[in-house]
Amino acid sequence: MSHSSAPGAVAAAPPGARASGRPVRHRPLSRAAKPLLFCAPFLVLFAGMYLAPIIYAAVSSLSTIRRSGLGLTAPTKVFDPLGNYTRALHDDAFIGSLGRVALFGVVQVPVMLGLALGLALLLDAKSARGKGFFRLAGFLPYAVPGVSAALIWSFMYSPLSSPVNRFLAHAGVDVPFFDSDVVLWSVANIVTWSWAGYNTIIIYAALQSIPAEVLEAARVDGAGAFRTAWSIKVPAVRGALVLTTVFSVIGSAQLFNEPAVLQPVSAGSISSAFTPIMSAQSAVAAGNYPYAAAQSVILALLVGVVSITFFKITGRRESA
Repeated sequence: MSHSSAPGAVAAAPPGARASGRPVRHRPLSRAAKPLLFCAPFLVLFAGMYLAPIIYAAVSSLSTIRRSGLGLTAPTKVFDPLGNYTRALHDDAFIGSLGRVALFGVVQVPVMLGLALGLALLLDAKSARGKGFFRLAGFLPYAVPGVSAALIWSFMYSPLSSPVNRFLAHAGVDVPFFDSDVVLWSVANIVTWSWAGYNTIIIYAALQSIPAEVLEAARVDGAGAFRTAWSIKVPAVRGALVLTTVFSVIGSAQLFNEPAVLQPVSAGSISSAFTPIMSAQSAVAAGNYPYAAAQSVILALLVGVVSITFFKITGRRESA
């Protein structure tokens, strides 16, 4: 049996309705908030995996490790903002590693990018054949992990088993790959072998964006292959060259895998402070994390200054 509502009775408001009977409407997100919502996962990971370690290293570098007595007591951290930085700037081994990496970058980066540019221009030539094969062949060394590549080249460099020296021996040539004056360039050769093909692909991709009409107009005007490459193709890939240069400079500052793998077979020519990263790693192995952090901060600041300066110089040339 149903019961009818008494006259004048007010029916219960359904869920989600106001007293006036209108449904509740949630305020939509603003246009500025929607992109942030989609970027939230990246921002969280970026802050946790990138910003947090940088901040922790910067804060840790402001303390120094103090040991007292005969080392029987636990070391203590003392707040000393300039202590680690002063020590690093007076550390001949660390300063030497910075100079070694700077020399490495000044020589290896232009050679590698010049080789990559030449290979990309050859691949882009109209008469080139087997482009797919050569693109894959050039990229394969990059696909080999750095540690594995260094192990392969350590065999190639070994005085006892080097097939390179065996081949050169017929001409009376012997290359001391692990000599103190040569070992840096032995490392540079491994890095060039690993990364030249990768940079070639980036530059080659930039060459593909040049309009065919521009190249055809140059051909009609009588420009040869060399003139077209120098006056049209090279300026067109300027942005790719700037990008690969900056990445290569940063990679040079992070040089670690190749010299660390070659160190055991280098007969002492590669020290534990051969590169700044290796020097910082040695400080970590010794338990001096604040000093390692200070070295890392100095290296990061120098790389940042070099990168910004390079961007400004190239930016001025483009605007000129």
